[in-house]
Amino acid sequence: MTRRSVLIAPSILSADFARLAEEVARVEAGGADLLHIDVMDGHFVPNLTVGPPIVEALRKVTKLPLDVHLMMTNPDSLIPEFAEAGADYLTVHVETCPHLHRTIQSIKERGVKAGVTLNPATSLSSVEEIIPDADLLLVMSVNPGFGGQHFIASVLEKVSRARQLIDRTGSRAALEVDGGVKVENAARIIQAGADILVSGSAIFSSSDYGATIKAMRQAVRKAMPGAGAAAARR
Repeated sequence: MTRRSVLIAPSILSADFARLAEEVARVEAGGADLLHIDVMDGHFVPNLTVGPPIVEALRKVTKLPLDVHLMMTNPDSLIPEFAEAGADYLTVHVETCPHLHRTIQSIKERGVKAGVTLNPATSLSSVEEIIPDADLLLVMSVNPGFGGQHFIASVLEKVSRARQLIDRTGSRAALEVDGGVKVENAARIIQAGADILVSGSAIFSSSDYGATIKAMRQAVRKAMPGAGAAAARR
């Protein structure tokens, strides 16, 4: 089955923050399509990471689209700052947004693509009403908060149903999967229907970022020849 080209988004959560600009330059040179930035507030998830200043700094050193994932209890309060900092995508959790349509509208009004995220145990039904308005649907394949976790295999069936929902509704949302993504399971995730693979430790813990990204593309090409053809030509 031929679908849209699959994209790879290295997650800077696993990068060396003492050399962040260099790390970003390496994945960009290695063929990354987007840069995934996890924003954690220490409340919704048990970790504390970066804020708008880091996004603004990254915007100055890379041409890659900035895929900013807001793991926050109150994302609405910082949407203006992250949009101004240079985010290309702002993705919020359905678990923290009681007025999700309003939140998505607020993101889009600032010229930023809007995404919605589901934790592993959150039902896909929670996004049925918003999916026609979303630019991105992010399915978490680990419980968010820390990098380096193992992929939850049962999420694959959820990814498959998410693909069906997007296609059935005619939504233009890209389907992204984040958590425990590596070369060894990339094929199964793509076969389930993903468009974007977020990978942190698998890339940043390797000695050659470009080689790891290339290996993921090769796995994609073998799994879905139609989906991987464009990526393989990079």
